[in-house]
This record gives sequence, structure tokens and C-alpha cells, in this order.
Amino acid sequence: MDYVSGLLTGPELSLAAITLRLFVSLLIAGAIGIERERHQQPAGLRTHIIIAIGATLLMVLSISVAQQHGDVRGDPGRIAAQVVSGIGFLGAGAILKFGADIRGLTTAASIWTVAAIGLAVGAGLYTAAAVAAAFILFALIILDQASDWWFPKQVIKELEIHTRSPEIQTREIATILSEAGIRIRSLNIEHAVQEGETRFCYVVHMPRNFSYRLLYERLETLKEVCKIIIGERSV
Repeated sequence: MDYVSGLLTGPELSLAAITLRLFVSLLIAGAIGIERERHQQPAGLRTHIIIAIGATLLMVLSISVAQQHGDVRGDPGRIAAQVVSGIGFLGAGAILKFGADIRGLTTAASIWTVAAIGLAVGAGLYTAAAVAAAFILFALIILDQASDWWFPKQVIKELEIHTRSPEIQTREIATILSEAGIRIRSLNIEHAVQEGETRFCYVVHMPRNFSYRLLYERLETLKEVCKIIIGERSV
């Protein structure tokens, strides 16, 4: 309450102070935006900078209005509250669906947090904004690398195995896939009576940097395997 009271009764923000706050937002959001740009995310450098500067400007505007009108009509938290709720719609636009994969959740979270940082800078909380940005970059860079080591990322693929032998059992295929580090998500079996061909259609989780050659060699040891197809998972 003392901080808000100081904002209401303190001197009006000068042009130099406003410019400084906008510039600090540009630097902090730029650092986060560069990291997102490196990962080729839909919201990158420019988007993060624009969001942070906009949030900072709105916070400065909110403080200025509060200072001009005093306790009766001024409330420096009113516009900030609208930014927090409104930025969610923009973050939702960064969430994309590729087949069974959903991407952009981290970018949407960074957009929302960059807006919060912009509000903090607009309120003059430079240290808090800088610390928050440091923690965000730590999560995006250091923890991202650590999570790749602790929890290797996997991609969803469609695997088709065509065979002319009715003797092949799903248990044999499941053993080969498991030994290769592939996790089965679903299975569909089709059999063409006239052609005498059986098709095993799997949806599987594969390691991101998977060597297909080893899988081909292992599957070819099964009787009369005539075709192996690996493709992207469709919607």
C-alpha cells in the first residue's frame, strides 16, 4: 500500500523516466525474444519486444492517470489487470497443433510473463523485472538443456510394417520396438485376403534423433517383411 500511495502522490513521470523504462523493457524482452527466435518459435524477438513495450506504456499511463486524478478516480492497477487477462488471447495464438503434437505452450507462457515484466518496468520495479527475466532465461536455456538429458524428447510417428507371413505376432514386433527405445501408442492391424498381406499400423513415440537403420535391420529379421514405412503422424 505504501508503494501504491507513493505512486499516487509522487511527482509526475518525466519524459526521460518514461523513455528509460521503455528502453529497459526493450532490452529485457529482447533477450527473451532472441532465445525464442533461436528455437524458431512463432513469437520471437519482435513480438516479445512489442508486447513488453506496450505493457510498460500501459503501466506508465495507468500511473500517470492515478497521479493526475488522485485517490478518487485513479487506480494504477486497473489497466494492469486488463493487460494480464488480455494478453492470454495473444498467447493462445502462439499455441499450434501439428498432428498429435502441441507446440508453443512455452512461447505462450513467455509472452504472458514478458507482459508482466513490462508492467513491472513501467512501475519502476527494475530489479524485480531483471531478476524475473534472469529466471525466465534460466528456465528457457539451462533447464531446456537439462530436460533433454533427463527426459529425452520424443516425436510421434506412424509406423507401417507389411508382411506376407501370417505367423508374425504383435509380441515379436513389440519386443523389437521396445529394445529400440520406441514406445507404442496405438495399433491397428489390416489383412488383405486376396493378396495375403498383413499390415501392422502403429502410432509410436520415437526418440528425436533416432537411427532408423537399426530398426530396419531388426524388423527385416522377421519372416517375409516386404515393406516398412515411417511417416509423420496426421491429424
